[in-house]
Amino acid sequence: MTYRLVATDMDGTLLDASHHAVSPRNRAALGLARAAGARHVVVTGRPVPLVREVLGAFGYDGLAVCGQGSQLYDAGAGVMVQETGLSRAVAREALTRIADRIGPLALCVNRGGADGAMLLDEAFVMPPIPLPGTRRATGDELWAEPVNKVSVQCTGLADDVLAKEVTEAAGDLVDCTVAGAGLVELLPLGMSKAVGLAQAASGFGLSAADTIAFGDMPNDIPMFQWAAYAVAMENAHQDLKALADEVTSPHTEDGVAVVLERLYG
Repeated sequence: MTYRLVATDMDGTLLDASHHAVSPRNRAALGLARAAGARHVVVTGRPVPLVREVLGAFGYDGLAVCGQGSQLYDAGAGVMVQETGLSRAVAREALTRIADRIGPLALCVNRGGADGAMLLDEAFVMPPIPLPGTRRATGDELWAEPVNKVSVQCTGLADDVLAKEVTEAAGDLVDCTVAGAGLVELLPLGMSKAVGLAQAASGFGLSAADTIAFGDMPNDIPMFQWAAYAVAMENAHQDLKALADEVTSPHTEDGVAVVLERLYG
């Protein structure tokens, strides 16, 4: 069976590890899918300002689901189609509860909008992914403008453990997901990649039954549960592999292309 909608995560899935770009093989395989009549939608945890440069280098001009599903972005027109922000008051209440439960937190705040900055406090350790627009900020500056999402770190706690603590402390206020190493993220309640992807698919007249999805981290779990067929990368988190219909080669070996070539080649 082939699918009319191909949904791909970016980091750890579609992008290679050395240049954080789309490899020639993955690019060609996506071309096969498009030639067969399928649409390709990027579905990423990165908010728009942190994905625009990569999309441009890839020549992507379609609709992108960004910010863990909270943003729909028309890459061709350079226009934000829709955005659901995270209430700053809710975020700060959630963070207070979490800190009271487990101790001091390091924060990364992504501002909303197509040009929102990524602000880190002094304690936050960025993962080894080149992300534009990051800068250090302190105190109230983190909360001076509307927010898209917030990442938290806590010394001594692994990501999965931290995510569990966040959910237990503030799961009635925010959703929480693990997007990558050191990226435990607080989202608007009810928000996920599945929500954004379903909105994008509906605009094309498509549904879950038409969709094949590729991913590597727990933030892809809702998308895997929604799509008709789910493919995890070999380098994926074990929780995601457990839900997958198929496990393909790692992103360093063009695992997306391996599957698309078989389906559309």
